[in-house]
Amino acid sequence: MARPATKVAVSIPSGLYQAVERLRKARRQSRSAVIQDALRHWLDSQTQAALAREYQAGYRRKPEGRREIRAAQAAAVRLLASEDW
Repeated sequence: MARPATKVAVSIPSGLYQAVERLRKARRQSRSAVIQDALRHWLDSQTQAALAREYQAGYRRKPEGRREIRAAQAAAVRLLASEDW
């Protein structure tokens, strides 16, 4: 069974509202659909940003060593050597 929707009142600057309305009408989307898409995008970007911060923190805790650097360089040389320049 689908969960009921919750209505939310928000205030946005007039210029932003007008820009969204023009595009929304051109795409024949409801305001609710546009706002839901925007919120999903925002949530996804927050998740991706959190993952990037976790990766960076892990790298700061344990950066690659000389062995990993040499392996990466060797792989790059092999890959680039096979390119048709």
